[in-house]
Amino acid sequence: MQAVVLAGGLATRMRPHTLTVPKSMLEVAGRPFVEWQLERLGESGLRDVVMCVAHLGEQIRAHVGDGARFGVRVAWSEDGGKLLGTAGALRSALHLLADTFLVTYGDSYLPFDYAEPLRILADRDDCDGVMSVHKNDGKWDASNVVTDRGWVIRYEKGRQDAAFDHIDYGATALRRELIAALPAGEPRGLDALQHDLSLRKRLRACVARERFFEIGSPEGLAELDLHLRTRASPR
Repeated sequence: MQAVVLAGGLATRMRPHTLTVPKSMLEVAGRPFVEWQLERLGESGLRDVVMCVAHLGEQIRAHVGDGARFGVRVAWSEDGGKLLGTAGALRSALHLLADTFLVTYGDSYLPFDYAEPLRILADRDDCDGVMSVHKNDGKWDASNVVTDRGWVIRYEKGRQDAAFDHIDYGATALRRELIAALPAGEPRGLDALQHDLSLRKRLRACVARERFFEIGSPEGLAELDLHLRTRASPR
């Protein structure tokens, strides 16, 4: 099973730290965040990892290498001089993608089974993607998903509506053919692809019960730091 980590953003909310250090390399609970993330993926059985990098990506690559010391095998894809957005970065990495893969973000730490969306996708031929979702009720961030807990009925970023009580958890299983159909070299967001899949009823839901963590903001990083330092079985 393959995971693709989108770690090429500019991380503007974490400046000035991220002017010289990429977000994946920010320290959390005494270690660079990318170490925690790769180990979580490996623990879930996703040991084939593609890292999509751009801004200061050479620092991540120098630290992670082939990923062996974190229990995974890492391949690398770089946007180059032009930021391509989340879907654009996947299109640039097309030659590395498996027939199905799980895409997650370089600032997300998810306390659930990362492999579950891929298992659902493998078992179903009535969908092209499986989005992990969490009943958020606007608590951790703006809710953006309407679901019957089997399907993502509607997915819209920035929507203010009581019907949107779940949130994109930050891990979606996709089929490679979706990415192959995108034009190469054009900036494009993954949210547009997810929105389209929901409208066509081709996006299933995988419900995650525990809250998500992220390091995209100082508050989020502090919450994850506390979680990792106080969890029952720290590494």
